[in-house]
Amino acid sequence: MDLAEIGRVMRRRWYVLLPGLLLTAALTTAVHLLIPVEYQSQSTVTLLNSAKATEAFDGNPFLSTQASLTGMADGLARNLNSDGAKADLKALGVTGKHEVKIADNAQGPFMWLTVTGTDPAAVLTSDQLLASYADKRLKEFQTQQSVAPEAMIRMATIVPPQKPQAQTKTRLQYIVMAGALGFVLTLVATFFVEARRRTPRAKDRPAPAGTPAAPAVPAATTPVATDETMALRTVGPGGAGSP
Repeated sequence: MDLAEIGRVMRRRWYVLLPGLLLTAALTTAVHLLIPVEYQSQSTVTLLNSAKATEAFDGNPFLSTQASLTGMADGLARNLNSDGAKADLKALGVTGKHEVKIADNAQGPFMWLTVTGTDPAAVLTSDQLLASYADKRLKEFQTQQSVAPEAMIRMATIVPPQKPQAQTKTRLQYIVMAGALGFVLTLVATFFVEARRRTPRAKDRPAPAGTPAAPAVPAATTPVATDETMALRTVGPGGAGSP
């Protein structure tokens, strides 16, 4: 079947194609309206060595790096993603979904703090609250271990919480999937109706070649009484007057 034949089928079965396309348009519109646009804000922080450890570098923390800082960043990120931290952040007013992880391709203890939600203003505020909470948790960890203030690891903001950006990829994927599914089902229904209309019924199908014809059934006949038969019935085998 070429494109011309497909076009002819679609013209002939427009009464199937048109409702299907209208339903597909309604489905994609519903997906567009029901799935809200999500916004995302992200900030970047880093862990710095303690003031005591940077004395040999004239107090410059960026000149003093240790592998232990990356391990501390990993541990802090895991804690901030825990259920307990989620409950604390919710109580502080953080809305939407948050995620903390070591930055991709990072060459040091750099962390990404990300918040995703449907309200841009709330997303930005939540990212700011998340950054403050992360700094607080870092200090609490070290206080629990009785670390002296001058020996505590510190946190510095590299990139502050950014203006929330719309994340349309997932929404667009759902819209495309809904449209493609509706279009395919419409074509299937159109060609199904075409196939049903083209298929002859059993009684209209020609007999296959070589099939013997059914023998003709003779019509039922009623015997006709002749003069001889009537005479025998009248005289009978015993002669005249026989019953």
